[in-house]
Amino acid sequence: FVVFCGRECLLRPSITREISPPAKRLCCRPGYNTNCRQGQRAGGTLCGGSGTAQGGSSKTLSPESLLDISARKVAEKWPFQRVEERFERIPEPVQRRIVYWSFPRSEREICMYSSFNTGGEESGTSGENSDETRLPFRRGIALLESGCVDNVLQVGFHLSGTVTEPATASEPELVCSVSVSFDRCKITAVTCGCGNKDIFYCAHVVALALYRVRKPEQVKLHLPISETLFQMNRDQLQKFVQYLITVHHTEVLPTAQKLADEILSTNSEINQVHGAPDPTAGASVDDENCWHLDEEQVQEQVKLFLSQGGYHGSGKQLNLLFSKVREMLKMRDSNGARMLTLITEQFMGDPRLALWRQQGTTMTDKYRQLWDELGALWMCIVLNPHCKSEQKCVWLRQLRRWNGVDVCPWEDGNHGNELPNLTHALPHGNPDLSSRPHRTVFTRAIEACDLHWQDTHLQRIITHDLYTHSHAHCHHDNHGSAGALFDARGWPLWHEHIPTACARVDALRSHGYPREALLLAIAIVNTLIRQQQKHLELFRSHKKELLHKGMTSVTNMEGWVGHPLDPIGTLFSTLLDTGRGDEEGRNAFLDFSGKCTHPLALSRSLSLFSLAVETALIGLGQQRVMPDGLYAQEKVCRNEEQLLAKLQEVELDDALVKIFRKQAIFLLEAGPYSGLGELLYRESVPMHTFAKYLFTSLLPHDTELAYKIALRAMRLPVLESMAPSGDLSRPHHIVSMVPNRYPRWFTLSHIESQQCELASTMLTAAKGDGRKLETVLESIQKNIHSSSHIFKLAQDAFKIATLMDSLPDITLLKVSLELGLQVMRMTLSTLNWRRREMVRWLVTCATEVGVYALDSIMQSWFTLFTPTEATSIVATTVMSNTTIVRLHLDCHQQENLASSARTLALQCTMKDPQNCALSALTLCEKDHIAFETAYQIVLDAAVTGMSYTQLFTIARYMEHRGYPMRAYKLATLAMAHLNLSYNQDTHPAINDVLWACALSHSLGKNELTAVIPLVVKSVKCATVLSDILRRCTLTTPGMVALHSRRNSGKLMSLDKAPLRQLLDATIGAYINTTHSRLTHISPRHYSEFIEFLSKARETFLMAQDGHIQFTQFIDNLKQIYKGKKKLMMLVRERFG
Repeated sequence: FVVFCGRECLLRPSITREISPPAKRLCCRPGYNTNCRQGQRAGGTLCGGSGTAQGGSSKTLSPESLLDISARKVAEKWPFQRVEERFERIPEPVQRRIVYWSFPRSEREICMYSSFNTGGEESGTSGENSDETRLPFRRGIALLESGCVDNVLQVGFHLSGTVTEPATASEPELVCSVSVSFDRCKITAVTCGCGNKDIFYCAHVVALALYRVRKPEQVKLHLPISETLFQMNRDQLQKFVQYLITVHHTEVLPTAQKLADEILSTNSEINQVHGAPDPTAGASVDDENCWHLDEEQVQEQVKLFLSQGGYHGSGKQLNLLFSKVREMLKMRDSNGARMLTLITEQFMGDPRLALWRQQGTTMTDKYRQLWDELGALWMCIVLNPHCKSEQKCVWLRQLRRWNGVDVCPWEDGNHGNELPNLTHALPHGNPDLSSRPHRTVFTRAIEACDLHWQDTHLQRIITHDLYTHSHAHCHHDNHGSAGALFDARGWPLWHEHIPTACARVDALRSHGYPREALLLAIAIVNTLIRQQQKHLELFRSHKKELLHKGMTSVTNMEGWVGHPLDPIGTLFSTLLDTGRGDEEGRNAFLDFSGKCTHPLALSRSLSLFSLAVETALIGLGQQRVMPDGLYAQEKVCRNEEQLLAKLQEVELDDALVKIFRKQAIFLLEAGPYSGLGELLYRESVPMHTFAKYLFTSLLPHDTELAYKIALRAMRLPVLESMAPSGDLSRPHHIVSMVPNRYPRWFTLSHIESQQCELASTMLTAAKGDGRKLETVLESIQKNIHSSSHIFKLAQDAFKIATLMDSLPDITLLKVSLELGLQVMRMTLSTLNWRRREMVRWLVTCATEVGVYALDSIMQSWFTLFTPTEATSIVATTVMSNTTIVRLHLDCHQQENLASSARTLALQCTMKDPQNCALSALTLCEKDHIAFETAYQIVLDAAVTGMSYTQLFTIARYMEHRGYPMRAYKLATLAMAHLNLSYNQDTHPAINDVLWACALSHSLGKNELTAVIPLVVKSVKCATVLSDILRRCTLTTPGMVALHSRRNSGKLMSLDKAPLRQLLDATIGAYINTTHSRLTHISPRHYSEFIEFLSKARETFLMAQDGHIQFTQFIDNLKQIYKGKKKLMMLVRERFG
């Protein structure tokens, strides 16, 4: 170290880089011209509030000395260089007190830079941060309280010490050398021997800093080292340097020699400047005064989290970083904007942005939400009410640079998949909006740079607790002026674009001005309430005209719920957090056990809680257009659900019930300004979820109003067919300006499910009230267009009506049945995979309603079911013993029901004999006339309309029921449709053919004689024919007949008809099959072919001249296929 004696500082960057010790400035003799100092001020915000925190000096009864008071203020505000420049000679006691008070006295900032949440509370973190004891701040406290901090020394503005990490089972003891530089109550640099690589300070730095905060009297304090050296003579300086080199010669000797050479060289760079670095001398005037933030680690951590793509809790970690930025802003720490800049640069450099843009895909939902938070934070930063214009210009240039990058995400989340913007189709739309440049996530922050806080009225709102019209010479709302500064009660109003005004509130809260934020929020809410009343009055005065037109323009194209700036959420949380005495709003839950009355400009009878609730109701009830794009629409749903979740935690008292009633009435009467008004734009955001909350909240207090709200909200006009031109009979139906637009409603399935939930809630509440059930049923049938949702409602109503602990509610059961019938009609001609389930359920429901319901659905089956469903499910179930027992039917009722079922079966068989005949015959068994009718229908349809499979099935049924001749008749009809080729020896119909022949054989020679020609004509397969032939020769025809008619006991001759015809056909089939097989035979099938010829020989030998025929057949084969020598050799070996 080479130090000139002196009191002034000068720093040249090249010298600083060459000389290792971290120095803020150079120290030299008094009187040196400081105008030669290099560098410019970076422009930081001075610490304004750290001195107010507790800590540092102990409290005594004696007042502080003027020296301590002045030294503390100077230490907070002035860099030490300015003190030196201002006073030629500073007494040593004064210097000591300034140095003493320059160290931070509040633990809150230290905690902020060593854990995610102030106070070390890490609720919601994941991974290793989930254990609070492992946080650097908590670990630092533990080390301090365990006495692990030692050798603490403060030299000027530099604090050093050692922190010993106790040994564990897996790690040895670790001794860390820690040093901390500080300036104006902020830690500006940290170094620790542990080699910590993280955004936050390590536990050892925390332990040392807290030691100085909690035990300042135990820290040995020295003036800056340059001041000590200034008091030495030449011999003392030489001795000092030599001893220093001796103690640390291995580390500093090369550096010491190099410095000595440069000092002895007259022209060396080190001799061109006055003074020398002193790391303990405090800050330069040009130095930025801010807490130490490791920028490199911030960038690395964000890059790492982004590269993980949302896995391993990276999304949660990024959200925690955003929370840290907000925390810094609230502490008015300039590092908040600095840290957000570093985060944004990494986000903009994410390689996935270009990939998604190239592929035309959208980013993930969680990643999209991170970008939203990024844009909102920049909005807060540029709206800082105490931001300097120079800094705002820097931010504006930065935002415009990011905004101009090709891959910068769009605000609506549709980058790469943007649908045509159709807002010009709205009544007052701009036809050029479709070609407008897309808004990015930074657009609003860029626009906010043009906003200012200099408006006199605005300044008075946020600075005066009791600012009313009596305090200002401004007009108020006595004459209904649209731009009035005060309402009729004298409370201030603030007229500005609502999301922008709420962004001001968010900025005030974010920058640590909760009181000002509350005052502005109250003025905005008062303005909303006043505007609401004006809208109602305006609609009432033009109601007839608007209803006659039958259409409306949406008053706000940009809805407040789901807006990128979340205006309603901001107002709600601002009022609620203050109302419960939690300005910070951290980790607090709604607790309305003790309501506080707003002490500012509100009436004594109106609490902040009430105002917050009313604000939420106003925002949720606003009529607004459904935005374009999947992300924007999902955000509307998500934001609505978040607000409602907060409202549901509110326990309603009488005051809040009055507000609910007031808002509900307004929503019903406010026309186009309300989503629940009489005039509804076709593409307005539906109110189902909100109305369900209103319904359940109002139901115990005002049943009629609750039902009015819910029934009005059931509308979903985007799914309604367009009304004809001039159709004004339905004022609630709004003609769409864009036909068939609804496919762009990406959340339509969710919306329809919410509509279904609302209807189900009303059905449940209306149980036992026939009039209301009828009204709800009409609303469901009119407004719900999805069969699956109507079916769900029908099932819900059925469950509610048949609860085990009470008698069935017949009215609700009828509603359930009616909904089920509607589902049947809706799905009759369309494909629905749940159709069979729906039909079975409907029969169950009709059974619960009663026998008349079952009879009714069978009478009108053709409007509800397919013929197959009607016979196989409906009629079959109705006729089952289970149904008869369940309904306790007498004989007369059973007969009436059976008669309806038989009539249904015959009608279905006439319409679809192929699929219904067997079921119809089964159902009509006990009624001779009906059975004969069904049989005749089958015979009529058998010629052209039925397949052999269906006919064989019915024929077997007839035989089983004891009608062999009818079975025979149907079997012959089936044979006429059958055709078996020579190689179909495994065809499923073979069993039916064998059965038909066996049936004919059992009936007698005449029947067999009649069926054999049909067999010969239909069957060309030799093995099947031979099997039939063999069976016919085993027994005498008619011997096993079911009736009394008998034939003679002689076996039928193969030389006479009909068996001769069958034998010849069989031999011919074998000959044809043999030639067909030999055409494409391979050696591996030779043995199988020889076995086939053996079976053929058996058939040939059944004829009188069969031996001769077979010999000739074999000889022909040898001659024709003599080229297949191996095969023919096998034939000779077997057959000669």
